[in-house]
Amino acid sequence: MTSNSGEDNSLAGGGPVRHIPVLLAEVLAALAPKAGDTILDGTFGAGGYTSAILDAGANVIALDRDPTAIAGGQVLVEASGGRLQLIHTRFSRLDEYAPSGGLDGVVLDIGVSSMQIDEAERGFSFQKNGPLDMRMSADGVSAADVVNRAKVGDLIRIFGFLGEESQSGRIARAIEKRRAEEPFRTTRDLAGLIETVTPRKAKDRIHPATRVFQALRIFVNDELGELASALFAAERALKPGGRLVVVTFHSLEDRIVKKFFAARSGKASGSRHMPAAFAQPAYFDMLTRQVVTAGEAEAEENPRARSAKLRAALRTAEPAGKADHSIFDLPLLADIARLGG
Repeated sequence: MTSNSGEDNSLAGGGPVRHIPVLLAEVLAALAPKAGDTILDGTFGAGGYTSAILDAGANVIALDRDPTAIAGGQVLVEASGGRLQLIHTRFSRLDEYAPSGGLDGVVLDIGVSSMQIDEAERGFSFQKNGPLDMRMSADGVSAADVVNRAKVGDLIRIFGFLGEESQSGRIARAIEKRRAEEPFRTTRDLAGLIETVTPRKAKDRIHPATRVFQALRIFVNDELGELASALFAAERALKPGGRLVVVTFHSLEDRIVKKFFAARSGKASGSRHMPAAFAQPAYFDMLTRQVVTAGEAEAEENPRARSAKLRAALRTAEPAGKADHSIFDLPLLADIARLGG
C-alpha cells in the first residue's frame, strides 16, 4: 500500500515485486500458534502467513475476497492434510466462519498484494497499462465508474482524504473537463492526465498519480470500512485468550486499528476539561504497548516492510460488545452505489 506518510511508494502503482510475508517473525511471536490451535488468516493473499502457521502445527481458516488468490491457494490446501480451509469471502465476515468454541487467533495483513499489482488486467498499477478497474473481488463499482461518474466534490474528498493529495481540487476539475469529451478507460489514461495537471518535480520521490490511485483503490474496495468491520468481527470470533494481530501499511489504516484497541481495551474516555467518563469494559489487553515495525535488515531486503506497522492484543473473557463504528470517525465520501452501471 502506498501514501505520502513514509511508506515505500514503489508499490503504489508499482513495478513487479516478489511476494515476501512482512514482519513474519513478529507476527508469529504475537500469534504464538501451536498444535491444536485454530487460527484465522483474514487476508490469505499468497499464503505466506498461513504457510508459517501451518508449519507451527496449528489449523488455519483462511479468507480472501480475491478469486485469483483462492484459486492459487488450492495447492496449499491439498498439501495441508485437511488442516487448511480456504474460503472466498470478505474478512469483515470472518466471525461467520469461526468454530463454535471460538478462534485462538486472527491475523490481518491490510493492503493490496504484490500479485494484484503485477496483473495489468486488474488495473491497480499506472506503470502497467490496463483497464481502470482496481476491484479486489472483481465485482461491484470499478475505478472507472468512480472517475467517470462521481461529482467533482466527491472526487476532491476521495483524493484528499484517502490519498492525502494536496492537489485534489485541480485534479478533480481536470478529470471533469476531460471526461466530458471522452471517458477514462485505462490506467495510463488517468495517470497521463494527472501527470499533465501536476507534473513531477525532480525532487519528488513518487509519481504524481500515486496518491490518486491509492485513494481510488481504497474507495472502490471500501478498505477502511472493511477493516473497521473486521476488527469487531474478530472481537466476536476470538475465544478468551485469543490473539488479534494486525499489520497495516498506511497511516489511515493504522489509525483505525489504534483507535479500535484504545476504545476496546477499557480506557476511560473524557478530557481534562470534562469529568472523566466511566471506564469501558476491557474486551482486549494489549500485547504491543508500542507499535512494532520492521528491523533494518528486513526493510533493506523487502521495501514493502518499511511502512509496515504491527499491533496486537489478547481477547479478554468479557462478552463481545456492540460494534460502535463512530469511534473511527470515518467520513462519508460519496455514495458508491450511485456510481455503478
